[in-house]
Amino acid sequence: MRTAAFQKLTLTLSVCGHRLEVLRIRGGRKHSPELVFLHEGLGSVSHWKDFPARVADATGCPVTVYSRYGSGKSDLLKGPRGVRYMHEEALQSLPELLSQLEIENPILVGHSDGGSIAIIYAGVHDRVRGLVLLAPHVFVEDLSVASIAKAKVKFETTNLPEKLARHHRDAARTFWGWNDIWLDPAFRSWNIEEYLPRITCPSLVIQGLEDQYGTMAQVEAIRRQSSGPVEVLALEDCRHSPQRDQPEKVIEAIEEFVRQVFGN
Repeated sequence: MRTAAFQKLTLTLSVCGHRLEVLRIRGGRKHSPELVFLHEGLGSVSHWKDFPARVADATGCPVTVYSRYGSGKSDLLKGPRGVRYMHEEALQSLPELLSQLEIENPILVGHSDGGSIAIIYAGVHDRVRGLVLLAPHVFVEDLSVASIAKAKVKFETTNLPEKLARHHRDAARTFWGWNDIWLDPAFRSWNIEEYLPRITCPSLVIQGLEDQYGTMAQVEAIRRQSSGPVEVLALEDCRHSPQRDQPEKVIEAIEEFVRQVFGN
């Protein structure tokens, strides 16, 4: 589906005591499921760039994108994150956000941390209509920790802070809030595989074969343990952000996923 530019609405919501930046894009088809985008650890509304709008255009579905607490133009992070920060997002903030926006049966589109949050939410709530998981994590790998340690050096020695400042009110707070907890020894035991058998909705898992933060072991765990059907797209010449490295293939896969599952 290719249409004229969709109507976009930017708003601010108070969720769990924090003001969050929200972008909504009207879909081109009536009665289509809403796609809710959940960004990566260093992501935000603007960090997605035009990808959500392109997905809305391809599928005809309405889209909601938001910056979590501590990211984008949402409220600044006031303290360190705990090991269960993704659980808190999935079990507290996301349900309240969806309730305020009256989104009852979403398709969750999650990248990296956002994919993990989507898994936890779908493992608790049976009203999710589908999951699109881009490079999700369900446990911590040595590769992840090594790459996050490299990111710390990069933040301290390159222009990465300036690049992140384009997308966050306080790039340093956002970066250290993510980096510190992933490198905390207590985080090595983080694991959300217990939620996978509780997921009954269809899932599309998209993974770059050159992902510097995770391997196909994450994907295999999801495919093996989920109770709902799981489709996997493994992409060559693709690192941790399939939507940036292979956008056309990712959009095509999402469009087909929506069409097959919902007959749109």
